[in-house]
Amino acid sequence: MPEPREYPGIGVGSTAAVGPCARFAAPPAAPADEPVPSGAEAIAAAGAALAEALEQVSAELRAAAAEHPGETLGDVLSATAEMADDPALADRAARIIAEGNGPANAMTKAVAEFAATLTGIGGYLAERVTDLNSVRDRTVARLLGPATPGLRTIDEPAVVIAHELTPADTSSLDMTKVIALVTEVGGPTSHTAIIARQLGLPCVVRAAGATQIPEGALVAVDGARGSVVVAPDEATREAIVRRMERHRALATDTAPGATSDGHPIQLLANIGGVADARSAAGKAVEGVGLFRTEFVFLDAAAEPGVAEQTGIYREVLKAFTGRKVVVRTLDAGADKPLAYANPAHESNPALGQRAYRLVRSVPHLMEHQLRALAAAIDDCPDTEAWVMAPMISTAGEAADFRRRADEAGLGARARIGVMVEVPAVALCADQVLQHVDFVSIGTNDLAQYTMAADRELGALSDLIDRWQPAVLRLVEATARAGAASGTPVGVCGESASDPLMALVLCGLGITSLSMSTPAVPAVRFALRHTSLATCRAMARAAIDAPDAAAAVSAVQELLDPRVREAMSLD
Repeated sequence: MPEPREYPGIGVGSTAAVGPCARFAAPPAAPADEPVPSGAEAIAAAGAALAEALEQVSAELRAAAAEHPGETLGDVLSATAEMADDPALADRAARIIAEGNGPANAMTKAVAEFAATLTGIGGYLAERVTDLNSVRDRTVARLLGPATPGLRTIDEPAVVIAHELTPADTSSLDMTKVIALVTEVGGPTSHTAIIARQLGLPCVVRAAGATQIPEGALVAVDGARGSVVVAPDEATREAIVRRMERHRALATDTAPGATSDGHPIQLLANIGGVADARSAAGKAVEGVGLFRTEFVFLDAAAEPGVAEQTGIYREVLKAFTGRKVVVRTLDAGADKPLAYANPAHESNPALGQRAYRLVRSVPHLMEHQLRALAAAIDDCPDTEAWVMAPMISTAGEAADFRRRADEAGLGARARIGVMVEVPAVALCADQVLQHVDFVSIGTNDLAQYTMAADRELGALSDLIDRWQPAVLRLVEATARAGAASGTPVGVCGESASDPLMALVLCGLGITSLSMSTPAVPAVRFALRHTSLATCRAMARAAIDAPDAAAAVSAVQELLDPRVREAMSLD
């Protein structure tokens, strides 16, 4: 039996779990003594074997994507398959073989070159290196003969531990058996963290050394505290059991969101497509606060037609008949480039032609999407439709989006809004709100652009912490402008899923919170046991704090004991 030991990291979610460790096997590496093909025929055969392996990997990824239609995971898997299909990658590997390398080493070297290019570009594209490495590992595994890298078959609930979990890795997991996720790398917005939030699983990322935990060892994973404990004692195990019982009890409350003194705040769901919509519609949410429409575009070789888009949007809206659905128009570019829209190369794509800025070069994308939304909304008159544009930077852009929406016929069918992700919009919110019916704050990007830190870079997670007072001040400025004009101001970033932060956002004047559906019960409970006056005091304390850690501590001191217990802060 292993000795008790704790592996600290960055926690995701407020839940915890105890179970045996199931480690993801390390992918096979290209052997140093790999035979080198000699002669034209052997070199050609090695190149053909590598090309065939890439084709098999692409087919495998596309099959996995097909199992997740309309979901973010499916979109990412499709994009990873396109990497395997890239002829430039196969051609470069073939040339490296001809230079005197075996196919596995050639693949490794070719990927290293492509990865260096993506890393040099930086921003979101640097994060795609993880997916590129996944293609490498799966291709090398096929060349060498072992099974595809992955997890042993697990027959009982287990804690999955890996150095890193790619989308392809995640797709291979039987999530009915996974009770927690742990990785040695990543950050609060990494793929693993996002999946954990969507599924309501406790998760710890950046837990250095966690892959050293022996297979089958009993492990306690605490998402609230950001800790992984090997061989937890009986008291720890019992405390986790009690905690999870409390969380299950929270789900029995299905009332609309409100503070203890009756101040309303809508609790909404984030969704990525039709499958997500149908799942969330069965949960106790007041509607959808963020419908990401880019999945319609990312898996397409050419722009989807208006009729195709209309059909998909109609299905999402129908799922929420009688409720509110906030639709975000296409957010492509940066980490989600479109071959038929985005420039082939941008020095810093996170600051380039992404999202609404695509109207500068391909305005028909926005025109067609707005027409499709208008038609879908016409077919769903009992759904309350709201439509917003991402990555707005000026009041002029907000006015331009309003004009385009009106020309498409949306003005009479839906409320028109924009996202607040750029500090300039928060600082000029009073001007922006003159042109729209609502705004929604995307706290992930707002933090990234405020703190000048890549949100995908785990090493900078302290800078993009949602508790940074500078970010909270921008949220406050936006909410204040909304209150002055009577305009709804929502939050649809990851901040909304944190019960403690939800109280602060309420105190700042936010009118709705949108999050992954598993996070809703805990947020509802925290609001229900906190008055609006206390929320406002928490907001003031957080904003006045010198740093993120001090902001958290200041707010915790004002918590109701019942909320402290539910969040396991004692």
